[in-house]
Amino acid sequence: MNATWEPTEGVLQLPSGRLIRGRGLRKPLPPGPQPDFALYLRGRQPPTVDWESHWVRWPDFWLPTDRTAFAESLRDLLERAESQRVEVACGGGFGRTGTALACLAVLDGIPSDKAVAYVREHYSHRAVETPWQRRFVARFG
Repeated sequence: MNATWEPTEGVLQLPSGRLIRGRGLRKPLPPGPQPDFALYLRGRQPPTVDWESHWVRWPDFWLPTDRTAFAESLRDLLERAESQRVEVACGGGFGRTGTALACLAVLDGIPSDKAVAYVREHYSHRAVETPWQRRFVARFG
């Protein structure tokens, strides 16, 4: 497989050039190609999808319940993003998704104290909703 996203709304381009789509699962699937792989961040198991996916338990407005598994999932997603269409999604597409995108930015070389601002500028100004999510990103790495 050698297909990635087009740079468009809802797709974050990391400094390395990798493209990650963020979205909210409460909204309809965006038009266009489906992801090859998705990381779902929810308090309960998400519905089954037609593509490969992984679920990390993460209650709304909080933090991942297993931070080691979350970090491993992000590293896998970042590697897949070199050649596959990958997405990160939660219920609304801003808090948990924004936090995960900011952590991906850290893994991709953005300093942890600048990652939230990077994601807010390049993905959504609403990304990373709570103070503890911002602290989590600042300590991630």
